[in-house]
Amino acid sequence: MGVAVRTAGAGDRESVVRLLDAAFRDDPVSCWVFPGDEHRRTTHPLLMAAFTDIVLDEGRIDVTEDGTACALWLPVPGDEHGHDSGLDDSAGDDSAEGDGPARLREAVDPDNERVELIGRLTADIHPSGRAHAYLWMIAVAPERQGEGLGTALLAPVLDRCDREGLPAYLEASNARSRRLYERLGFELVGRPLDLPDGPKMWPMWREPQG
Repeated sequence: MGVAVRTAGAGDRESVVRLLDAAFRDDPVSCWVFPGDEHRRTTHPLLMAAFTDIVLDEGRIDVTEDGTACALWLPVPGDEHGHDSGLDDSAGDDSAEGDGPARLREAVDPDNERVELIGRLTADIHPSGRAHAYLWMIAVAPERQGEGLGTALLAPVLDRCDREGLPAYLEASNARSRRLYERLGFELVGRPLDLPDGPKMWPMWREPQG
């Protein structure tokens, strides 16, 4: 049986935030950004809410009809460098003085420099020059992981990328997700990002396939 997928709207915001929080709260990168368990419990949802708002405004969120999985996509035009991640200089501000990572830190956790640093580091490794689809995040409810929902969410978008000759890009935050992306045609581009005193992130690029 196929998995029904639709585009999320503003009315799905809270459920998407809850899903992202549940799926990523114990992710290695989230644990690095928010090292304390109690602090992460209260603050991590604020970061997921900020991410959701950026993508609802600038990109597209695909969600399964039962609400157990979602994927956040941003379009990146050519000759841009990490611009549309919302964590560089464009999260709602296109002026030259816009500073997405600093403003995100101020809004989410002002005393936590890692909220800002993760945005700067991922922007630095984001490929530039070619238009591409940026898979910012994909989340599956913990109790539904391993059932193929992630692949079901991504396959239609990747098929469309293939038809349109459009590459795709992401940063894998753990080894398990990296293996999934490799099966879908993504390959490591450049070197892994070693977060200071923290885990690795793997920048991965997928050329359109015929």
